[in-house]
Parts: sequence; structure tokens; C-alpha cells
Amino acid sequence: MPFVKEQKNSAYFSRYQVKYRRRREGKTDYYARKRLVVQAKNKYASPKYRLVVRITNKDVICQIVSAKLQGDVVLAAAYSHELPRYGIKHGLTNWAACYATGLLCARRALTKLGLADKYEGVTEPSGELELTEPIEGEPRPFKCFLDVGVARTSTGARVFGAMKGASDGGVFIPHSEQRFPGFDPESKELDAETLQRYIYGGHVAEFMETLEEEDDERFKKHFSTYLEDDISSEDIEDMYREAHEKIREDPTYTKTDKADLAAWKEASKKTHPKKLSTAERKERVKAKKEAWLASRE
Repeated sequence: MPFVKEQKNSAYFSRYQVKYRRRREGKTDYYARKRLVVQAKNKYASPKYRLVVRITNKDVICQIVSAKLQGDVVLAAAYSHELPRYGIKHGLTNWAACYATGLLCARRALTKLGLADKYEGVTEPSGELELTEPIEGEPRPFKCFLDVGVARTSTGARVFGAMKGASDGGVFIPHSEQRFPGFDPESKELDAETLQRYIYGGHVAEFMETLEEEDDERFKKHFSTYLEDDISSEDIEDMYREAHEKIREDPTYTKTDKADLAAWKEASKKTHPKKLSTAERKERVKAKKEAWLASRE
């Protein structure tokens, strides 16, 4: 048998360095984070902002964050569970909802910074690549970089929907058109109509129509909440258009009623029986034995 060198010997383990906890958990890509956070030395105390987009099973989270030694500081945040306030009550994690959440986050941040009136962004998105340009004689546009975390950056991914919404909201986010839905890698061109259809939920309406024609039972089950609110495939585009207008009119955050929140927490709280002591457990066993003996007589 040939000689096989032992790779993981005592020297290997004595020099082994454990990775950071969030790297071990697969939550943070520190290679990407370093490049998103590090700032030039001649920009002393100037925060470098990034648009952090995270998508869960039931929510879309958009935050504009800067890094400090003490930790990350959030300038503004928006969540897709806020969209029912603007008329979007269904499909809170689809591409169009990501766009609306990014738009809400951008308008909220610019309102906080006093730039909302100067940089209105794209009020009628056409699907073209439109970056926020500086206005002569005015402050430069607010700039941040997209932070997708460990999500896959495939063409048409929803994280780019949130980025497009923030960009159309008036925030300057350097990006290209290569990862938007409708981009053809062969011709290197973007189909603006496809991207516009995604912004206004046209792909959802198209799926509704197809499913209604092919499988009515599955359609009623899949879109049951839409049908309860009398929302058909023809109403979806108008729903998103009106929501975008409402977001621009009033992007401010409204606090949740604490009384309702306390009631919800109390209702959702799991109740566990009180833990018995040793003496109480023995007394309980004794009572069961006496009850069983009494039933035998």
C-alpha cells in the first residue's frame, strides 16, 4: 500500500482558526461586507450607506444602513407588511411588492434627509434604466449600494426589484440593467416592457388568467384571498399604480397601536402547565393509586 500523507494532523489543528459565528451560520458574507463597508481614508467620519434587502417567507425587509464600530446603524427602514396601508393586501413577497417596499424605503429616507422635494425619482416607471442624476445648484443625490447578503443574484431575482424601487424613488444606487427581468444575455439588451410588467404585477395577472383557464379549482384555491376582496387579474395593475401614488404622498411610518400589539402577543403566547415540585408529583401519584384502588373495590 502506498504511503498516504496525513493532512489533518496535530499541526493542522493547532493552527486552525475558527470562522466568525455568522459565517459559520451562513448569514454573513464577510468578503462582500468588507467591500461594502470600507470607506476611503480621506472621507473621515463619512458613513458609507448600503441598501440592505432581505426576503423571508412572509416579508420583505428594506433598510438603509451604515456601519460604525459599535455596530450597524439604520437610517430608514420599510417592510412589505406595511403595504396593506397603501392598498396592497396580497402577494406581499412577489416582485411587485419588493419594488413597492424599495420605493417606500427610498421616499422615507429622502423625507428624513429633506431631499424628497428635490429628488422625486421616476414617477411613471417605463422599464428603462434610469439612474438618479445630480441637479445643478442642489445637494447631490443620496447614494447607497445594494447589499443582498447571501442571496443568489440570478437574473430577475426579487432583490433587484427592491433595488429598482429604491432607485426610482430618488436614491442613487449604482447598477446596470443586466439582472432585471427581461434582459437578454445574448443581445445584451433589456426588454423594457417585460420589466414594466413586473413592476405593476403584470406577471401575476398573467398567471391568474392562465390558471383560471386551465385549472379553475386550483385557481380558486391559489387566489382565494384575492377573490374574497373582489380582485381580478384586470385590477392588479391599477392596484399597484395607486399604491405607488399613495406611497409618494405619505411615506411616513405610523406606529402600531400598543394595546392591539399587547393583545396579539397575549393571544399568541403559548401556555404551559406549571412545573410541579417533587413533593407535588409524589402526592399526585399517590392520589392516582388511591383512586385506582377505590375503583377496584
